[in-house]
Amino acid sequence: MSDDQGYTPPTVWTWDAESGGRFASINRPVAGPTHDKSLPVGEHPLQLYSLATPNGVKVTVMLEELLELGHAGADYDAWLINITEGDQFSSGYVDINPNSKIPVMVDRSTDTPTRVFESGSILLYLANKFGALLPLEHHAHTEAMNWLFWQMGSAPFLGGGFGHFYAYAPIKIEYAINRYAMETKRQLDVLNRHLAEHEYLAGDDYSIADIANWPWYGALVKGLLYEAGEFLQVQDYSHVIRWADAIAARPAAQRGRKVNRVWGEPSDQLFERHDASDFDQRTLDKLNPSAKATTL
Repeated sequence: MSDDQGYTPPTVWTWDAESGGRFASINRPVAGPTHDKSLPVGEHPLQLYSLATPNGVKVTVMLEELLELGHAGADYDAWLINITEGDQFSSGYVDINPNSKIPVMVDRSTDTPTRVFESGSILLYLANKFGALLPLEHHAHTEAMNWLFWQMGSAPFLGGGFGHFYAYAPIKIEYAINRYAMETKRQLDVLNRHLAEHEYLAGDDYSIADIANWPWYGALVKGLLYEAGEFLQVQDYSHVIRWADAIAARPAAQRGRKVNRVWGEPSDQLFERHDASDFDQRTLDKLNPSAKATTL
């Protein structure tokens, strides 16, 4: 069995800053800023501070989809927040997101700038603001909300559960990996059964429910998340794969996936986005002066 079978929890838990793991240097049991630093502000009403993890990709895809639909007011500046360097703990960042997670958005078009944190909240805020990508009909609207909140509740078991113990934990714990692999496969089966009968999660129309789920479960079934495709036998979820491929073919999804990305192929990285022309290949070297094929 695993190395943890003899562990007995102490009477009072104490923080071990040297506990190891890939993100040990930025994990801590208290909130609040660690250093003073203001955030940059660009020229657009919508200011996004993020990184192209699955939760960050949700918002950049949403913004690119809105622009694709002709909503000029959705133009935005996307500033890179490097979570491995603790950018999310600056005083400026904590002011707009007390939870110190990415992404966070500020809408400066309102009388007083509006902060919006938590990726699902940002998607819903933008859908309501622009009247797009959220069905109006009662049943379809409710179904979209069902799957949006399903994702927000389920993905932590995939990311912080399976992803952490399978890919990032300093030791491999058999019980933890088995527990979260089982849950991840159950979630994929939930999606697969539903998508066997529906083109998109809320029915016939693409919506924020799909935008929320695709960066997590779409990437997983395409073997792009945690390099766990073979381990989880993702080829069994054919309906999820069909759905993931359909979204991946959308130009807005292709653009959104690149924003605030600092790993992978250099051509897939756009450290910051301030104008639609930033996606032009001719500008990538200027915007990504030190692009390297790394993985967070």
